[in-house]
Amino acid sequence: MSMEKYNKIHFIGIGGISMSSLAEILKSKGKTITGSDGVASNVTKALENIGIQVSIGQKAENITPDTDLIVYTAAVKEDNPELMAARASGIETVDRAALVGMMMLEYKFPLSVAGTHGKTTTSSLVTEIFLEANTNPTVSIGGILPSIKGNYKVGGEDYFILETCEYCDSFLKFNPHGAIILNIDADHLDYFKNLDNIYKSFNKFANRLPEGGFLVINNEIPRLSEVLEGVKAKVITYGKDNTADWYPTDVTFNDLGHATYTVNHKGEKIAQVELSIPGMHNVYNSLSAFALATCYGVATEAIVKGIKNFTGTDRRFQFKGQFNGVNVIDDYAHHPTEIQATINSARGTKLNKLWIMFQPHTYTRTKALFPEFVEALSHTDHVILADIYAARETDTLGVSSKQIADELKAKGCDAYYFPSFEEIENFCLTHCQKGDVLITMGAGDVVNIGEHLLGK
Repeated sequence: MSMEKYNKIHFIGIGGISMSSLAEILKSKGKTITGSDGVASNVTKALENIGIQVSIGQKAENITPDTDLIVYTAAVKEDNPELMAARASGIETVDRAALVGMMMLEYKFPLSVAGTHGKTTTSSLVTEIFLEANTNPTVSIGGILPSIKGNYKVGGEDYFILETCEYCDSFLKFNPHGAIILNIDADHLDYFKNLDNIYKSFNKFANRLPEGGFLVINNEIPRLSEVLEGVKAKVITYGKDNTADWYPTDVTFNDLGHATYTVNHKGEKIAQVELSIPGMHNVYNSLSAFALATCYGVATEAIVKGIKNFTGTDRRFQFKGQFNGVNVIDDYAHHPTEIQATINSARGTKLNKLWIMFQPHTYTRTKALFPEFVEALSHTDHVILADIYAARETDTLGVSSKQIADELKAKGCDAYYFPSFEEIENFCLTHCQKGDVLITMGAGDVVNIGEHLLGK
């Protein structure tokens, strides 16, 4: 399917971080864009400021006969009045993932960064590298990247760098030329049900890469052969040692937890890389970005500079400030593997005591991975639990944050549960000490607690 035949495109749910970026990219290509959202926000206001008509509230009359294409998010239900009106009028409708797949065909080298964890950081690293190499990429990622002043960039027609999510099999509608698969873990079990289905989905994604394309993949992934079965693209591996094509040696960390390491390719030392973000997991994220950029002929010097330029995105181990001498960091981690990586990153810095203020994200994830959450959180000094952030769900599973706190206490951990943000804030003001690190953690609105503390 080609984008050429669509002149006026309407987005249902245009205020989302991904939908808004796609809308602006298409507007830059001369399309007439309209949209709607449930509530006004800074995003919808910014869209209006560049000439995109945004309706607040979704109603049938927002769909006009001159509209060529309707784009909707996975959150839009079948009884949405705009979606129903479009279908009744015979207007073509596609979900966001299908639109992305169509857009990717407009670029010479669309590049996807996939995996259960680390997608935003790694797609940002790839972006910094291609910016440093003066390739003028078009970009759409899931976090705010300071160097592009947002989560997207309208660039040229050669490179399209895209953060790629597996939820609801959305990435099976994409058309990448090159891709990174960082890891495969049990997540989004409300959709996938089990790990076997997740592996099948990633295999289908890898098979979307064309002959002549490139797949950079972590060779530490269990059942790697299942992911690679039938893949036509050239496979490049990265990992911990020389069993992979690309691997790090001589890894050291400074007081901020930032690594310096030597990049090796098939036994040959290629370069020394210096990171400006913490954690061993980011050594491997940056290594995957290094390998992908090399596939497309980016000079080693530009790759090294691009990696060093990256200082992080919003909500990824982001330093927010201090209150009473306590350093406040915010992190998006909402899966046990991510929690452990964030704790390890924090342990690599100079600190007194480590406080994790965790807000679980969705009841299904909390229920499915309950023991793993308890285990991951047990590796810190103090844990504070906020209520589960429901997101798209309702509470029907009988799981709670208090249950996590109780399990942690049973393991001898110093854990607390409070039903309100105000109680959490007051507790932190009286219990966190100078030199401590407090991490607000989760994919919901837990960030607000840290920001309130910094304002007191």
